[in-house]
Amino acid sequence: MNFIKDLDYDLRSNSNAELAIPMENYMKNNFSFLGLKTEERRTIFKANYEKYKTEIKTNFRTIAWELFNAKEREFHQCAIDLLVKEFKKNYILEDIKLIENLIITNSWWDSVDTIAKYLVGGYLQSFPSETFKVIEQFSNSDNMWLNRTAIIFQLSYKEKTNFELLKSECEKHKESKEFFIQKAIGWALRDYSRFNPKGVKEYVDSTNLKPLSQREALRNIT
Repeated sequence: MNFIKDLDYDLRSNSNAELAIPMENYMKNNFSFLGLKTEERRTIFKANYEKYKTEIKTNFRTIAWELFNAKEREFHQCAIDLLVKEFKKNYILEDIKLIENLIITNSWWDSVDTIAKYLVGGYLQSFPSETFKVIEQFSNSDNMWLNRTAIIFQLSYKEKTNFELLKSECEKHKESKEFFIQKAIGWALRDYSRFNPKGVKEYVDSTNLKPLSQREALRNIT
């Protein structure tokens, strides 16, 4: 595909080995980096997107999956940016399988959190009747990143957050020893506390969350 070919060329042409090292270290050396800063990467992506918009519109799912399976993290980030842009009001029911595959592939907090908030969150706003089925599946999975997604997918919902569902997910995972799960519980509750501080405070006071989750949840509540 011409879009991927030209994007690859432009990203690699602007790579910076010196910047790549601290980026890789920050991500615990889970991924290789080309060493492009976010703004530079997005400028390159935008230029190629405009050039190949027609190609992308008809093949964006395939293009994104190919990018997400490339070696360097910048390609994964471009794949997510592409899907966030193209999925808006353009979801089909079968997209949840692609989204799930993205969560469990090349998994780390930076990709999973964006996918959870914008792609899973957006998908379930488009297909609200699928919410229970999808979240149950993710929540009951042995994959920690799917569990985290089930906890935080409502971050973009604001005052429309289903608090009962959020509390149910917190209860299900509150005994987890995983840092990323404890942090997710606290983050999701803290985010919703902007709209319902009393409810969040009452919930935290009435249940036995891990110290990290509790601390994070109450951070913005006086």
